[in-house]
Amino acid sequence: MKVTIFVVTICAIVRASEATWCVCQPNLNDTALQKTIDYACGHGADCAPILQNGACYNPNNVKAHCSYAANSYYQRKGEDSTSCDFGGTAEITSTNPSTNGCTYPASPSEAGSGSTNGTSSQPSGSVYGLGPSAQPENTNLGFQTKTHAALWIVFIFFVLIAS
Repeated sequence: MKVTIFVVTICAIVRASEATWCVCQPNLNDTALQKTIDYACGHGADCAPILQNGACYNPNNVKAHCSYAANSYYQRKGEDSTSCDFGGTAEITSTNPSTNGCTYPASPSEAGSGSTNGTSSQPSGSVYGLGPSAQPENTNLGFQTKTHAALWIVFIFFVLIAS
């Protein structure tokens, strides 16, 4: 019975720690961050929430809008680490960037399909030309962070059973 409780607890911890978000670097200038917004919104991100009257319009600044757009793009691309680079303007984090009234999608299923039904939800003043990095950031020898964590949990589980 103790082992079952332990396993259920560990699974809950692993599941809670699996969420990742893509956020923009706060120390970069607005021009670089605007290019990230333009690319993400023009290539499948759901940017309706950062438009005027959207749930994530406030705070109305490039840094906040950039993180929302980059995260939407990242989630809609299946949390592929290469889809959260944007020429070095963004990075993956396990810290939820959601704020009051603005919920950032935490998984591909929460982000939706990426279809805009032929309409653009792109903020005005767009300039295309910036895309995700073609080079993967992941240096875990092919393992995603989630997979790596899950392998450690399985290892600990077997050590506890063996003892």
